[in-house]
Amino acid sequence: MEMKTDRDERRSTARRILVTGTAGFIGYHLASLLLAEGFEVHGFDGMTDYYDVNLKHRRHQQLLQNAGFSATEAMLEDEDAFWRAAEAFEPDVIVHLAAQAGVRYSLENPRAYIDSNIVGTFNVMEAARKLSVEHLLMASTSSVYGANDDMPFTEVEKADTPLTIYAATKKANEGMAHSYAHLWNLPTTMFRFFTVYGPWGRPDLALYKFVDAILDDRPIDIYNHGDMYRDFTYVDDLVRAIRLLIDAAPVRPETKDDVEAGDSLSPVAPYRVVNIGNSDKVRLLDFVDAIEAELGKKAIRNYMPMQMGDVPATWADASLLQRLTGYRPRTDFRDGIAHFVAWFRDYYQK
Repeated sequence: MEMKTDRDERRSTARRILVTGTAGFIGYHLASLLLAEGFEVHGFDGMTDYYDVNLKHRRHQQLLQNAGFSATEAMLEDEDAFWRAAEAFEPDVIVHLAAQAGVRYSLENPRAYIDSNIVGTFNVMEAARKLSVEHLLMASTSSVYGANDDMPFTEVEKADTPLTIYAATKKANEGMAHSYAHLWNLPTTMFRFFTVYGPWGRPDLALYKFVDAILDDRPIDIYNHGDMYRDFTYVDDLVRAIRLLIDAAPVRPETKDDVEAGDSLSPVAPYRVVNIGNSDKVRLLDFVDAIEAELGKKAIRNYMPMQMGDVPATWADASLLQRLTGYRPRTDFRDGIAHFVAWFRDYYQK
């Protein structure tokens, strides 16, 4: 009789989760958390050159040290490649995080957002439908709130005024996902992220750019002359929320009267939108002050007008997340900055 190895035994009992974007910032942290909890994870990532590909490879190298992790490196728009990976892995759950992100880049190369965020997301949804996964979870963004100015933002308010093609593609993803949830009874949760930051972050994110520039004595660009507010969400808090939402699959209500007040659950589909934010509006200048304090060095500040397509403030109401999971992000931005700076100095030996 063939003897089972420890890995074979673990594989026979662990739930299997396919995560897109595992070489990316958030996907890397989510995969790390899931692996630590004993899940088997298959990552899928296109390794595009939007930013330093070496950083993406390093993230995957870290994950591949765990026997429970495997990966496919291919473009999400490649329907055959994604389907082959998903069919072979047979996931119980799919968490779709891969996307073309960034506000400024969406002004320069909008087609990249259509290819990745629309076509790529459709391929993920089709695979989820064919495989009848238990739960499909997909990343949206606080940017879908667009021109809304009634804060904190709640999931039940309309979000019909996106200000960039990035936000528009994410709003389209929400609509696409709702239709699939309705048509195929596919339990689907969309989460709207609020200004995520932390170790292994993307080089185009404000914290990364500020720390890098300050240490190199280069000026930092501060938009809207610093009169901006963000709900900064530490990455460990974010992925903990996603992990808990995996176990909170929405169920199609029997009637619209079964949907509780404040719940974004669709009255006609097993579909829900959930904010993941720190529920704390932080002034950008206070964020910069905290970076300077952690580095022990003043920034050379270049005050700029508002970027085209940007918004002056974001602020999440995370009460639905807490209602569903008993959890909400709590990390103070000063502590999160300290963790990032420690990682940055170690990674770049600065």
